[in-house]
Amino acid sequence: MKLVKRNDGGPVEPEEDVTPTGKKPVVVYIMVLFIAAFLLMAWSFASHQRSNTEAIGELQSSVTAMRGVQDRVVNLEKQLGAAQNKIQDLERQAQLREYELEASSRHSRALEGLYALERLYRQESLENCRSVIDMMEQEDLVSCLSDQLSDSEQSLGLTVSAQERYQQLKEAVEALEAEAAQAEAGNQEEAA
Repeated sequence: MKLVKRNDGGPVEPEEDVTPTGKKPVVVYIMVLFIAAFLLMAWSFASHQRSNTEAIGELQSSVTAMRGVQDRVVNLEKQLGAAQNKIQDLERQAQLREYELEASSRHSRALEGLYALERLYRQESLENCRSVIDMMEQEDLVSCLSDQLSDSEQSLGLTVSAQERYQQLKEAVEALEAEAAQAEAGNQEEAA
């Protein structure tokens, strides 16, 4: 406020404020800028919120997808474990079948050897009998012969088991070999 003196010597009255006409538009301009800045900040905040919501939605869908993949992996691991167990069971069964097949094959060869020994003994072919006996003992086929009669063998009227018959034939062959050796020794003595 400016004090202006009057010439008449009376009291001094304050003058009315005179604002220049250019100051009101500046205040309005500043307020408009402040409101615009506020609106831009509000719009930016809303935009960031929307993008954050979208990002959270994508993350949740990714987490859901990962859980699905993880569940599939767990299920596949369970299936793999079950398959491996089944493979081990099948391998054990295959080994058992191979063992049974080998045992059956050895039993069959033992019976074939016994049959050949029986025929060769009847033909009185001592050398061939000895070769069959040696082969059966080298390959341990004698242990594959049964030592008891089965029901079907008993129903056929057999009285001795395959192992007992082998022992009988072996003893008979050895006895014939001993007689042949004695006869040959006697022939050599007579020749000398």
